Amino acid sequence: MLGTGQPPDRPADVVIIGAGASGSVAAAALTGAGFRVVCLEQGEWSDTADYMSAEPEAELAWHEKWNPNQNIRRNPADYPVTGDADIHPTMYNGVGGGLVQWAAMWQNLLPSDFRVRTLDGVADDWPIGWNDLAPFYDRAARDMSVSGLSGDPAFPELAYPNPPMPIGRSGMAAARGMDRLGWHWWPGVNAIASRPHNNLNACQRRGTCIIGCPENAKANGALTHWPGALEGGARLITGARVREIALDRQGRARGAVYIDRNGAEHLQEAGVVILAANGAGSARLLLMSTSPQFPDGLANSSGLVGRRLMQHPYRTVMVVMEEELDSWEGPWGQRIYSLEFAETRPEHDFVRGAKLHVCPHGGPMFAVYDHHNAHRDAGFDGLWGAEFHRAADTVFGHAFTWGVQAEDLPEESNRIILDPEVTDSDGLPAVRAEYRVSENSRRMLDFNAARAVEAAEAAGAVETSVSSIWPTGISHILGTTRMGDDSSSSVVDRWCRAHDVPNLYIVDGGVFVTAGSANPTATIMANTLRVVERMIEQRRHQESAV
Repeated sequence: MLGTGQPPDRPADVVIIGAGASGSVAAAALTGAGFRVVCLEQGEWSDTADYMSAEPEAELAWHEKWNPNQNIRRNPADYPVTGDADIHPTMYNGVGGGLVQWAAMWQNLLPSDFRVRTLDGVADDWPIGWNDLAPFYDRAARDMSVSGLSGDPAFPELAYPNPPMPIGRSGMAAARGMDRLGWHWWPGVNAIASRPHNNLNACQRRGTCIIGCPENAKANGALTHWPGALEGGARLITGARVREIALDRQGRARGAVYIDRNGAEHLQEAGVVILAANGAGSARLLLMSTSPQFPDGLANSSGLVGRRLMQHPYRTVMVVMEEELDSWEGPWGQRIYSLEFAETRPEHDFVRGAKLHVCPHGGPMFAVYDHHNAHRDAGFDGLWGAEFHRAADTVFGHAFTWGVQAEDLPEESNRIILDPEVTDSDGLPAVRAEYRVSENSRRMLDFNAARAVEAAEAAGAVETSVSSIWPTGISHILGTTRMGDDSSSSVVDRWCRAHDVPNLYIVDGGVFVTAGSANPTATIMANTLRVVERMIEQRRHQESAV
């Protein structure tokens, strides 16, 4: 790819750190407006031929090369995440970022998610509202070839460029239970093309989306944004691990210091620096960028860099039906979702709520593994041989999963810090996560898991099994560089510009004030568009004034 591995020959207008969801959006929009853009990405390109989704051993790849946990996967670009945390953050480093491995669930925040303090007396309100993001939600959905059905009464009107993916027999079975209880559900919205659209091909419904899509039907920035950005002149340097944001004598960002794969150090100068390295990576880089002016880390006069980490605590309910469900079919996004219990209700013993969604149950390996875990305490000892076949007969093709994704409220004790001992392969400090699931979140998860069981039983389930809280995150790393109007209680302003450094911006999920219960990618991309469009407009005004 153009520019890979080669330092550019002159300063850029903008240097972007991270080529994932937010970085790809920023690069495409700014390049299209005539900015000289350089992006530094510590990972590499993922070749479609490397995905194992179409291979017979695809399910084994989950536990090896494509494990979502970077501490197990250990690609050259990965850095460790340490710490005694209830949930360890997970991420994927490479062009496209976490979208290479995401399940492609596309979900906007609810209008109430921006007004939690006003409505419920907890957390804080965002300095922006749903209407500020509405036009950018629509643009992001078009850019990502999203497939969905408009008209969900939980939202103001939304538009999607492609019809929804089929919800299949498992979605129909789950919806049957919701209908009998009178609860909200809606066909799943996914950033997966249900028909050829833009650069994406139509989904073939393999059901292995989370280990890479060999058909190029699942959206990620490497397919949707980077081709246009590179054609427009953007430079993307892979294998570039940034260790510091450099400052000039006036305390403005001068550029980014990075280490290439040969261990050589470079300074990429730029007029503006945009951090797009996810909520862990951006906080890590700010904390590493110390100086006499910022002894506690760059842009950290508030002391909040790395704090108020939110991760969407997650549980699942395995549902086994007697009927045949073809539940290995994809996509491995959401078949249906429910926001019935996504907001505060006075009768609950917790505030805010959770999103429920139905996922397929995978092939025989996934199915039996889930069944084995569910029955481990009941004397199910054998995983292979006759026990495997008995479990497969029971579960394979007859099960689906209710996912319970809880809103995580911001707490200062939940944070990202630098590990004092463990380093990555370049000798830079690893991320250390200090995180506890709150009592509010635990009650929320218990309540919503019980509702998923209730819905499954109403649908005619013959068996249900509720998981414990997942010990590794689902790549939702939010709140560590929060947005706000008050510089004493936030890291960036409403335009995602650092209060302390006027030419430093952060556009990843770290700027979230609250998490909502929605998958965050739609909001991350929409907000990035909002921010860079203002940068573009400001430049137009400056040029017209000359």
